[in-house]
Amino acid sequence: MFVKAGKKEALHLWQQVTSSCVRMKSYDLSMRQLAVLLSVYLEPAPHTVKNLAERMNISKPAICRALDYLARSGLLKRVRDEHDRRNVLVQRTVKGSVFLTEFSELIMYNLGKV
Repeated sequence: MFVKAGKKEALHLWQQVTSSCVRMKSYDLSMRQLAVLLSVYLEPAPHTVKNLAERMNISKPAICRALDYLARSGLLKRVRDEHDRRNVLVQRTVKGSVFLTEFSELIMYNLGKV
């Protein structure tokens, strides 16, 4: 489904979705944390700090800070790469999948209001 909306409607949709998240007392994610989370769930694996930083065009320390919170929250996990023990892979979790399913449902629900 594609809804043709103007700039104001797009911002109104985003405001409704983020307000709904706040009311749910959901995770308080920054834009960077949400972008990292969505990248891991929507882009093909494997995910490492280096490739996330390259794809998102932000620094590796910024990715690490976002991952720290996401991992503490259980939305993602870090796992040592069995093929190269120097690498750490970023992987999805059930908790992260549930959060993003609910988040996408909020978007779809609020999209109907625009």
